[in-house]
Amino acid sequence: MADPILLLRPVQFVDTPVGAPEGSVARLAGGMQWFAAYEVTGPDGRRIVPVAELPSLGARARRLHDRIIAPRPPLALGARTLRFDQPQVAAILNVTPDSFSDGGRHAGDPAAAAAAGIDQLAAGAALIDLGGESTRPGAALVWEEEEAARVRPVVERLAAAGALVSIDTRKALVMEAALAAGAAIVNDVSALLWDDRAMPVVARAGCPVILMHSPDPKQGGHGRVAYRDVVAEVFAWLEARIDACVAAGVDRARILVDPGIGFGKSLADNLALINGLATFHGLGCPIMLGASRKRLIGALSDEAPADRRLGGSVALALKGAEAGVQLLRVHDVPETVQALKVWRGLRDQALTRPGRGSE
Repeated sequence: MADPILLLRPVQFVDTPVGAPEGSVARLAGGMQWFAAYEVTGPDGRRIVPVAELPSLGARARRLHDRIIAPRPPLALGARTLRFDQPQVAAILNVTPDSFSDGGRHAGDPAAAAAAGIDQLAAGAALIDLGGESTRPGAALVWEEEEAARVRPVVERLAAAGALVSIDTRKALVMEAALAAGAAIVNDVSALLWDDRAMPVVARAGCPVILMHSPDPKQGGHGRVAYRDVVAEVFAWLEARIDACVAAGVDRARILVDPGIGFGKSLADNLALINGLATFHGLGCPIMLGASRKRLIGALSDEAPADRRLGGSVALALKGAEAGVQLLRVHDVPETVQALKVWRGLRDQALTRPGRGSE
């Protein structure tokens, strides 16, 4: 990375703003979290600065602060609305024969796949994230027509049942097919860089788009690089992609970001990103966290295989909720929804009485 950029990470979270001196705490992205200070990272290193002293840090800090505290407006998508004032679950639904997480359970059976998606909605998911191509390391490239044929009938069934669907693809033709079939959101692991037609498709459709970081989106996203400061570098990369999308005609209010856990990052990189999640509110967009069943869980738990990573997945989802992440992309919907309900109950109770907390 070139010269260090100024970044703000909300820290010193508090239970409630009640009783706090005016201007001493701020609300995180219009959500359920309040904080009293920033960890400021810049050319001079890192330091903790109280929220009340933020104006002294200059124009960029004020701009980041304004983005960090701004409420994220809901997305009205046809008859469905996706809210961002509390963490929501995006359910992973794969229709690939080589998925790392489900072994191709729904491949070739659109009716069964759609039924599984309906079950995920009934379990509390706000969104079904449907994928027709595996993006695990070493996965084979799928011809775009084949990928479209996999997802189109599933989208049609889910949309007919009233589901909100995002299409997890990097191919413009698949985006077009899925949007025409009733999908409402594009989720691209290449941040619209893999296919040159993807950006115009999204801009023309006017649909929300999730931009995920990877170090080599044109090559599949898993190339390993040496980061000096992974949080700062991923932040700068996503900031540049947001600006490029806006310049191409994509509405900034319809952009979400994903730091890309597991894509071209070491265990240390992934852990740093998860610990630094709150920094990404400075982009001014809702954040998606996709850490469910990822390799880092196995690396920290005796090499547990993908189907034995539930505990770690829920732990990471709750870490995301604590950092104000708005959308949690998960495999295990009932368990994650239950964990978030308990978390929400704790937050509701804390907000009703004066109290103090720490980061």
